[in-house]
Amino acid sequence: MAVDPHKHCPICGTPIPLDELVCSPDCQKVWDARLKQRRKSQIILYVVIAIFIILWAYLTFMR
Repeated sequence: MAVDPHKHCPICGTPIPLDELVCSPDCQKVWDARLKQRRKSQIILYVVIAIFIILWAYLTFMR
C-alpha cells in the first residue's frame, strides 16, 4: 500500500502533485495576498530600522 509522492496545499492542506504550488484558484488568491502582505511588512520593517539607524547616527555624531 504505497502512497504516490505528493505535497499538501499550504492554504487548505489538500494533497496536490509535487509540481503545483496550490490546489485551486481560490487558494492561489489567498497565497498571493499573503505574499503581498509579507512583502509590505518587510518593507515597513526595513524602513523602521533605517529610521532608527539614522536617528542613532544623528544623535551620536551631531552632538
